[in-house]
Amino acid sequence: MSAELEILLPETLESVPCNLCGSWDAQEIYPAAERRNGHGPSSDVYACTSTAYGMCGPIVRCRRCGLVYQSPVPSAEEIIDAYDGVVDTRYEEERSGRIETFTRDLEAVHKHERTGKILDVGCHLGMFLEVARDHGWDVTGVEPSRYSVERGREKGLDVRHGTLEDVHFEDESFDVVTMWDVVEHLSDPLSELKRMHRILKPDGLLAVSTMNVDALFPRLAGRRWPWYMQMHLVYFSRRTLHNMLTKAGYRVVEVTPHRRVVRLSYLVSRVEPYCKPLYKVLDWVVRQAGQGDRLVAVDLGDIFMTFARKIG
Repeated sequence: MSAELEILLPETLESVPCNLCGSWDAQEIYPAAERRNGHGPSSDVYACTSTAYGMCGPIVRCRRCGLVYQSPVPSAEEIIDAYDGVVDTRYEEERSGRIETFTRDLEAVHKHERTGKILDVGCHLGMFLEVARDHGWDVTGVEPSRYSVERGREKGLDVRHGTLEDVHFEDESFDVVTMWDVVEHLSDPLSELKRMHRILKPDGLLAVSTMNVDALFPRLAGRRWPWYMQMHLVYFSRRTLHNMLTKAGYRVVEVTPHRRVVRLSYLVSRVEPYCKPLYKVLDWVVRQAGQGDRLVAVDLGDIFMTFARKIG
């Protein structure tokens, strides 16, 4: 059996406590759900463009603080190893939409900080770093995927391979640290937020985007909410993320909805895992109309951005 399949098998899974309050008292709210064709290779399950929607282990809620997370899960070491081997060529295909999204994200950062040294944690191919560099920022990225690190470096970007746990930065090195759609992937987000606190300058800015498990869409969709995925380990609400940031030494200064921009053809492709006949019809219509590259903004109310300042 290959190593990339092995990390997802039940015998390697381990139960975990609540990352916010440390309690082991959690109630299962949704059972595990597997892919119809099996788990699939880790390079697909852990890729940003994965279509393994709704497929993951049991979803539980902490009875003490309300944090929602996956348990049991693969070990942190196994997860990092999986990300190390991810090759996500489709991510680059959606460059136009991602650059527009990151441009809007940087505009949101500019409401709080205009320039300086910025670190993007989980920077993938470095597209946000490109945008920030073009606007005069001194940029650095951290990324666990070797493939993504190489692509970023080819663009002349300073991208370090690994995670904040194994890449050393001096204390108070950065004016801004960003995590776009990353915090939910972390085995221990509280510890990661504390690492960011150390490398931020006094009153430095942290910008985080993630899914909102308490939004209307996930509450209506239930277990069929697409963001219940193997690679998403923690599902924050505005309240639980606020509480975790406070515990890690931050003061929240703004919470706002997040809108993503994607190509219409990419948006249609996301329908395929749910209903292949409908996808084929929509795909044909879009291609016939020549609208595949048209950029559209998507906001289902279940993604939000939080900006926080370092205290101390």
